[in-house]
Amino acid sequence: MTTEQQKHYPTISGAIHLIVLYIFIQTIVDFPLALLDYYNGTDYLYNPFKKIFLGISSTIFIFYFAWRKAAVPLKELFPYKSFNILILIPILLFLWAAQNLIGEVNILIDKALPPPPWFWEMFNKIFESDYGIYGAILKVVIIAPVIEELIFRGVIMHGLMRNYSKFTAVFVSALLFALFHLNPWQFPATFMLGLVLGILMLRTRSIYLCIIGHAINNGLVLISIEYWDQLKETAYFQSTRSNQLLISALVAIIALTLIFILSQQRKVKGN
Repeated sequence: MTTEQQKHYPTISGAIHLIVLYIFIQTIVDFPLALLDYYNGTDYLYNPFKKIFLGISSTIFIFYFAWRKAAVPLKELFPYKSFNILILIPILLFLWAAQNLIGEVNILIDKALPPPPWFWEMFNKIFESDYGIYGAILKVVIIAPVIEELIFRGVIMHGLMRNYSKFTAVFVSALLFALFHLNPWQFPATFMLGLVLGILMLRTRSIYLCIIGHAINNGLVLISIEYWDQLKETAYFQSTRSNQLLISALVAIIALTLIFILSQQRKVKGN
């Protein structure tokens, strides 16, 4: 690989540095507050005003830092081409089916590496909010997809696609996306989501579609947690596990085929 090909920001090492910097900014505030809460019985770490201030300020800094390093117009860093809105249907179906299939992988991981009790407490806090279900939707379905997609399918994929092959750009961005969540039990699901969103960015060049796809995925997870008692009474979950997997596999294959068809870029006349 030539030096000329490697000059664009970020390279793989630059992407890793950007993620570490973002996590460091969060940690440098969270760690002292966690110690303070632990020894004094306070709850400063989860104070909503602190979370809002830290989230906004750290995100603005990261985006400004990346934009200056990339030295390109924002519309190149965050492409927003139009897309066929019908693609949202197979995206929803594929993510639903994929979550069911990945559940089998998670069972194997749980057996090999049982998650400690504190993990489930921490995981559940992600979907909790000071403002109930509406606050959870704002945090998990709106804010998180916007920030994470602008970073991973925006800044990071922009640089990777200019420096490496398409396969490398999608694979590395998905891998970094999964590692960013610092959760080995969530790795298969986040890596799969990163691959799907990376392919969508590659084929449609629309950051909007990636954000919506991410929001759909997080919304499905939130619904499965909030309404599990009702969902397990449906015909699908009342059927045998083998039937569930068969249905999910068929839905995933059909939905993925439709995604590739509907994400086909239209050729402009004269080109």
